[in-house]
Amino acid sequence: MVMPVAVPDVFTIGQPRLTAGLDRLTRIDRAAYRQVFGPVPRRSAQQLIKMASEVDLRGRGGAGFPVARKLSAVLLATRTRRRAPVIVVNATEGEPGSLKDRMLLLRSPYLVLGGALAAATALGAQKIVVGVTNSLMARSVKQAAAAEPALRRLVEVVRVPDRFVAGESSSLINAINGRVPVPQGRKSHASSSGVAGRPTLLSNAETFAQLAILSMIGPQGYATAGTAAEPGTMLLTVGGAVDHPAVVEVPIGVSLGEVLDLCGARPADGVLVGGYHGSWLTADEAYEVPVSRSGLAGVRGTLGAGIVLVLGRDSCPIGEVARVAAYLAKESSGQCGPCKLGLPNVARSLVALATGSGVEELDALRRSAALVRGRGACSHPDGATRFALSAVDVFADDLAEHFFRGGCGRKTGSSLPLPVAPGEQELTLDWTRCRGHGLCAHIVPELIQLDQQGFPIMLDMAVPPWLGKEARQAVEMCPALALRLTPVDAPAPARTASRPLTGPPPRPAIRAQSFDRAPLAAATPRQIEPRFAAPNLPDPDLMRPNLVERRPSRPDFERSGAVYRSPVYPSPAYPGPVRPNRLALPAGPTASASPLDADPDPDDRVLTGKIVDLDVSEEWIAEIAAGQPGPYRN
Repeated sequence: MVMPVAVPDVFTIGQPRLTAGLDRLTRIDRAAYRQVFGPVPRRSAQQLIKMASEVDLRGRGGAGFPVARKLSAVLLATRTRRRAPVIVVNATEGEPGSLKDRMLLLRSPYLVLGGALAAATALGAQKIVVGVTNSLMARSVKQAAAAEPALRRLVEVVRVPDRFVAGESSSLINAINGRVPVPQGRKSHASSSGVAGRPTLLSNAETFAQLAILSMIGPQGYATAGTAAEPGTMLLTVGGAVDHPAVVEVPIGVSLGEVLDLCGARPADGVLVGGYHGSWLTADEAYEVPVSRSGLAGVRGTLGAGIVLVLGRDSCPIGEVARVAAYLAKESSGQCGPCKLGLPNVARSLVALATGSGVEELDALRRSAALVRGRGACSHPDGATRFALSAVDVFADDLAEHFFRGGCGRKTGSSLPLPVAPGEQELTLDWTRCRGHGLCAHIVPELIQLDQQGFPIMLDMAVPPWLGKEARQAVEMCPALALRLTPVDAPAPARTASRPLTGPPPRPAIRAQSFDRAPLAAATPRQIEPRFAAPNLPDPDLMRPNLVERRPSRPDFERSGAVYRSPVYPSPAYPGPVRPNRLALPAGPTASASPLDADPDPDDRVLTGKIVDLDVSEEWIAEIAAGQPGPYRN
């Protein structure tokens, strides 16, 4: 059955193996599979281990672990524990730039399932579990398994969330076992205890396709492509600033420049190899380096999952890297302190560098990366810091422009692919309301930091799932009602002026509109909200001193006659509707007239001059009225 789906283009350099038949068929069904490839021979476990060892077959999911060692470990655990193993095909493909596993399962599913069946037969497994992230891939696998009697009772499809860390091996094991799909830790080994506590052989979808080819043509036939040290072919997903994004099958050792020319790469500032856990290369390095583990290691690179992304010259490199760093911070599972706090710090430093901050932010970036590296439950923090630090080295010239000119003059667009999950939200701030209380930074320090004047600096990223509760709490507890959660694709709240990186928001002008002179006692909470109403805090009086201490002094602002209004919490000492404490300060000689002077409120403590709203206690009002120094006066 042919499935009409939108799939990436497929190119081939040299003789096709994994992509054989795709030049003329949209999808290789069971009959076409037998014509193009033929049946996969039955092999014993020892035969498969020997064949994989002879060609040094490595996993294609990113880590590059030797397949022979995985097979040996599962075989040993099976014999030791006397339990049948489980085969797991990891096709979750959490990397946004990767499409090769999706292409295989949509267009040539029998090749992947054939390799999984060969491993299951050799090890005596009675179940093959395929992990996917979307219904289209799940349907393709189910249709293929239903049409093949040998697979019908073995194959099970499990859908997992489309998250970056959901594709990590222990995350997938957790998902299959019905637990939260987060990494278990570096000490867990699926080969001894994985699905349902059984020995588990878990590999990438392309790895099982390679195992099927190896079993069909043998080590000698397999070694006719590639290099002597690294035989075979591999799949690359090429995207970014290219005219023809595609999945390309290449013999290992071919020049990466040949691949880029095939896909029509445009002039580039840099090329990312290995995905968002990989490393950046200069354009010159990318066109000369061979596609191999040893070749990329010579230029501090890694093959990873075979992702190649070209960054064109019309995009700001530092800005694009900052976007991806924020995405990687959001995609963390949030269970390790160094990763939970460290990756947002890395992203924050990159954002500061993109906006023209000085060398101190570069030092902060390196310090944050050093604190994160090697300290997580999985390899996510290591890969994220490798991505960020390699960008600093490769884009040094662009970084200098940001240092000395405040930017490179290029836009930060969507050159690097980033998915947006449905229902994602982000924290946004209404700067016309924010008064710099700083409470939000204490609740969600991962997303909000304070500048030198106590005002928040927001990290431009969606709220991670593990921070949803804290983000909602920060919104509910914001004294000024300035913080809110909005959909990621929604427009930002209206603001009177753009917010600088540091410093207070623009000062409000003298209030032009007249104050509502209706008695406050007759007002309902809805009528006075949101100007004066505050969230329902557990003990607002205890929080008042901390909030006042974080606010900068504004003596010149007050004496100029401007009106500064702050929210006031309800207090047991003042029953009834929430209202501000209002104090009249003597007008200076340069003060201009205010609409408030002509009609003073009899309930206010008015002597002469302007009416200024202050967030102070009754005792402080009495002190200032008596001429004693108050909290806002020098």
